[in-house]
Formats: sequence, structure tokens, C-alpha cells
Amino acid sequence: MVQKDLIWLVLGFPLLGWLIQSLFGARIAKSMGKPAAGLISVIAVAAAFAVGLLLTVQLAGLPPEARGIVATAFDWISLWNIRIPVELRIDTLSMTMVLIITGIGSLIHLYSMGYMSEEPEYPRFFSYLNLFVAFMLVLVLGNNLPLLFIGWEGVGLCSYLLIGFWYKDFANSKAANKAFIVNRIGDVGLVIGMFLILVLAFDHQALFKGDARWLSYDVLIPALPEMLHNNGGMATAIALCLFVGACGKSAQFPLYLWLPDAMAGPTPVSALIHAATMVTSGVVLLNRMQVVFAASPTASAIVAIIGCFTAVFAAVIAFGQSDIKKVLAYSTVSQLGFMFIACGVGAYWVGMYHVITHAFFKALLFLGSGAVIHAMAHEQDMRHYGNLRKYIPITFITMVIGWIAIAGVPYTSGWFSKEEILHDAFGNELAVIGGVNVGVAIGFIGFFAALLTAIYMTRMMMLTFWSGEERWKLIPATEHGHHHHEEHHAHGSEHAHHEDHGPDTHGFFFSEEVLHAKHEGDHHDNHHHALDANHKPHEVPATMWIPLVVLSVFSLFGGIWLTDKFGLFGHKGKLLEHWLDNPLNHVASHGGTHGGDHGAHVIPYANLVTTLGYSIGLIGMVLGILYYFGRLPKAEGWDFTKWAPWRRAARDQFAYDQVMVDAAVDGGGAVGNFLWRAFDEKGVDGGVNGIAKTLQFFAGIFRKSIDGFARSYALMMLFGVALFVGYLVFVLMSRGSIQ
Repeated sequence: MVQKDLIWLVLGFPLLGWLIQSLFGARIAKSMGKPAAGLISVIAVAAAFAVGLLLTVQLAGLPPEARGIVATAFDWISLWNIRIPVELRIDTLSMTMVLIITGIGSLIHLYSMGYMSEEPEYPRFFSYLNLFVAFMLVLVLGNNLPLLFIGWEGVGLCSYLLIGFWYKDFANSKAANKAFIVNRIGDVGLVIGMFLILVLAFDHQALFKGDARWLSYDVLIPALPEMLHNNGGMATAIALCLFVGACGKSAQFPLYLWLPDAMAGPTPVSALIHAATMVTSGVVLLNRMQVVFAASPTASAIVAIIGCFTAVFAAVIAFGQSDIKKVLAYSTVSQLGFMFIACGVGAYWVGMYHVITHAFFKALLFLGSGAVIHAMAHEQDMRHYGNLRKYIPITFITMVIGWIAIAGVPYTSGWFSKEEILHDAFGNELAVIGGVNVGVAIGFIGFFAALLTAIYMTRMMMLTFWSGEERWKLIPATEHGHHHHEEHHAHGSEHAHHEDHGPDTHGFFFSEEVLHAKHEGDHHDNHHHALDANHKPHEVPATMWIPLVVLSVFSLFGGIWLTDKFGLFGHKGKLLEHWLDNPLNHVASHGGTHGGDHGAHVIPYANLVTTLGYSIGLIGMVLGILYYFGRLPKAEGWDFTKWAPWRRAARDQFAYDQVMVDAAVDGGGAVGNFLWRAFDEKGVDGGVNGIAKTLQFFAGIFRKSIDGFARSYALMMLFGVALFVGYLVFVLMSRGSIQ
């Protein structure tokens, strides 16, 4: 039996932590110390995890067909025939996400206690973290689309607050604005998709059998296959609109460009946004609404193709980054592409599989990079690292585990999920174009992206922990005092790096004059640089390395448990697939959908696929080690202008970011000018002036009738009475009262 009312505690604990931090956090930190204030937020999220784990265990004890329970609080909206209650859904998908959000979230909160210990506005940071977790829980637990939208917008707001936490640094504020604006672009698609679903539901009210909760999952999703039957155009329109929303949150091309700039926020924020929560929202949306995508093979093929392109595009860009967090940021974009490949080929549970394993190793790598940055006086440029393994051994060992997991070394968590994604890509025939099976093409391109992943992650590890000399001792004298780095610690803060973006004269919707003025004001912060030749790196405190150790264990063994190919848990087979396969979020194989039983498909080039699955990650690691193990290659020198052209192009995202910024600023200016002329000059001004001229015209006519003679006024009164009597007679005749 599932104690469904406990689900409100899962949401309530982070909200309570947010309220305490907002109202009393500063007093607690002042009277009892910062650790006490931080511990409140840690306990809040950890308590939510404990309750979530209890509910998950109870849910697992039910038969698969009963694993869907709704806890309702009250009606939120009741309008016409529609009822939208505040209701939370306890099922396998929602509880899987609850464990990820609260489990890894509590580790990130614990890590933040050490990382942010020098921050003056310590309670504000933890209040934002708790609120972020609360909104993310609303997103995954809400049992209807409006609640999902509330959570969706809530995490967007909190990401804005967290990315721009050090708002006095203009670069951080700019990055926060960029994230907020780009996500709003995607949200337009989500809103349109939701309204299309509402229109569809209005036309099929009979399917709901009198239940007014049209947008609630337990009512809507079972009815969607029939609603979309023989209505492929509507299915494609809804699916593509939802996908646009997912592209914004989950950073798929062309809306990926906000996520690398999100590195301006503190490293724990990067780990929370990139690993376990916000960026996976799009994958959760596609999983929840998979019946819509199953009804539109066209939309599903587009999802897979965009995911494939994003995986390769971001992987190539990662080679051009010298900032350790930027490498991981583009890695996140690339790994999200793999998740969308899985959803696009109909293997939705595999997309969730990679969400889980990615949460393990990417949270580990981000927190590990924060430990490296902390040890290196908040320097983020990998070209100034080298040979750090002897100074920070715990961080080194745990990051090695994260490295081999993301690279796809066999039997690590990342290998299991990535191999399953590419296996399903080969086994699903999305379309045949020019005699080429799109699924097979995506599979081979996916293996190429996996190879690139192994190489650029090896590059990051070599430049950080090996590559011979300790390069911070070799920084040219001209670099000291003038070096731009992405994350500083003046007053315990970090800021965004401008050099890696290439020229940016616009500041993303800020004028050039404002940008210049703000940079002048923040000049002392943006050039703070503490690293010098006498610096000695140091290991991080226990509050920071304990989460690393925990995450490294899951990065190694999490995939085996979730897949259980070896029958270690008494059920040889795909354990997670059976767990997520329930009546609500399972795509039926009938009705012409492209999903179905993936294992029933014949895998083309089966032997080659198996060989590549086992070897591609190892090959990439070997290539990376051979190139980067020795001294810093000339191609990685401190002078960006001497980089190879392709590497400079990769650093600048092949000019895509700049083109998009220019298009947004220039296009926004052109559209604004058009709207001003069309609506302000011609619409508002024209309307006001038109009304005035009309009144003036009639006033001129009536003015002539006002001559001051009583006989004229009497004639007007007589004319009015005649009109009234005539109207009265007309009405009575029309009613038959008089003949």
C-alpha cells in the first residue's frame, strides 16, 4: 500500500527550507554560523529524498498495472467544463525523477556548504537552491499540464536567479538574461502545444466520460491515441510544439546556446542545472507525452535527427574550450543529444536510462571540476593546470571514475546507457532516404560522437592531472594581473569568461554603451587573479569530497543495477525498462506507431555494432592519451590567435552563437521599429487622432444646428419624439400587438 499523502512532504520539505532561508537564514547564519544555515537546506532536500525513497519502495510492491496513484489537494481552476486541480502523480516516471532530483540535489547542497563558505550572501544562495528543487519537483510530480508548466517556468526563474547570483558582475547578469530569454523562446512552443491539446480535448469530450479534468495525465493520456487516430497532422503539430519547448530546456540545437553561458553561476549551480534537474526536463516531457510522438513518425524522426546533430556539434565545440567548466557544459549538450536520439527512435525508457547515468557521472565531473577550481585559486583555464593528481588525490581518483564513465568504458554506467541508445537507433527504421536507413545513419554518427566524447574528456583529464609540468608555474609574466579567467573568488564569487566567446559587442539585448559602462564599473572584479608561480594546490574539505565519493560509486556501478544484464538482482533483463513500462507512460505498439518492442527488430551490422559498443570509448581514450600525455601541445598554447583555425572556430561555436545574438539584437531592433511604426504611430496615434477628427467632423455639423432660436429647438424635439413613436410602433407591430 502506498501512503499517497506523504507525497506532499516531498514537495513541502524543500519549500519549507526555502521559507526558513528567506525569512530567517541571515539571522541563523549570524547567530549560529553559516554551516548551521546551510545544514537546514541540506536536511530539507535529504528529508524529501527519504520520503521519496519510501514511496518508491511502496510503489514497487504494487503490480505494474497499479503503479499510478494521484493525490489531490484542491481545485485550482474551474472554468466552463474544465477542472484543473492541484494534484500530484505517484508513478514510476515521477518517482524515478524524484530520487534523482532530491538524491543528487542533497549531495550538491552538502557540497555547497564547503564551496560557498566564503560567500557573504550564503542564505540567499541556499534559498534559491531549495526553491529550484521545489519547482523541479512540481514539474515532475504534477499530474496535469498546467502544473508541469508552473514547474517549468519556476525552474526557469530559479535558473535565472542562480546563474546571475553574483548580479553585480555584469557578465553574470548577461548570462542569466540569455538563459531566461532563450528558454522563453522554447516556452512559446510548449504553450502552443498545450493549447492544441486543449482544443483537441474540447473536440473529444465524450472520451473523458464526464471527467472534467481534461488536462490531467490519468484522463488525457489514455484518450490521446484515439484522439489522434487518423489525425496525423494534429499529432505532428502538437509533437513539434512540445519538442520546441523541450529544445529550450534541454539545450538542443538551435536553442542550446544558453547552457554554456550558464557556467557564470557558481559550480554547484552548474552541477544542479546540468546534471540532475533542469536540462532533463525536456526528456521528461517527451517521456510523459510519448503517445503524441508515437502517433507522428515524422516528428519522432526530427527529434532523433536534431538530437544526433546536437550530440556531434557540441562534441566538436568542446575541443575548442580551454575552460574546464566549458568543456563539461558542451559535454552536457552533447549527452542530451544522445537522450533525444533515444526518444526519437522510440526507446523512451533508454532516454531515461541515460538521464539517470548522466546525472551520476556529470554531477561527479562538475563537482570535481569545482574542487579543482577551488584548489587552483579559482582558476578555470586548463592550460594553467598540469600534474594536479599529486596535490588533490581524492578529487583525482573520483574524476577518473567520472571520466571513464562518460567515455564509455565497458560496464561503467555511461557505457550501459549509451550502448543501449545506439543499439536501439540501429534497430529502428525511422525512414529511408535515398536508400539510406536514417536509424542506421544516426547509429553510426552516434558512435562518432561517442568517440569524440572520449577524446575531448581525455584531453580535459590530461591537461588537468597529467601533461607533465605544473604549468601555473610557467605562466608568462604578462599573464599575471591581466589574465581573464572564468571563475574568481573575490568576495567568494565567480564570473563569466569573455575570451572564450569571441567578440560580443551586444551583450545580448543590452546596448553597447551600457555594456561598456558596466564593464568599466566591474573592472576590478573581472580581472582579479590570485594564481601565481608560488601557489600550492590543496585538497577540498570533507563536505566537498564526500559527495564526490558517493557519486563515483554510482558512476561505476549504477548501470549494472539499472540494466541487470547479469541477473545480479534475481531478474536477468532490463530492470529499468520493466520499471518504467506501465499503462500510462508506455507507448502501445499498435495503431501504426513507430515505437513498440525494440528488441524484436533486426539489428543491421550486428557484429560491427557490438564491436564498436565495446571499443569506441577505449579507442578515444587511447588517442587522447597519446596526444596529450606529454607536455602541453603547441596547439593548446596560451595565445588563442595561434590556435589551429578549426580549433578557433570550435571555440567560437563556429560563429553560431554570435550569429544568433546578432540576429536577435538586429532582428529584435527591426521588429521593434516595425511594431512601433505599425502600432504606435499608425495604430495608437492614428486611432487617437482619427477619433478626434471624427468628433470634430460631427461637432461641426451639430454646431450649425445650435442657432439660439427656440423654434429650432422645438423642431428638434418634435423630430426626436417622432423617431421614438415610430420605433415604438415598429416594435409593437413586429410582436403582433397591433395590426
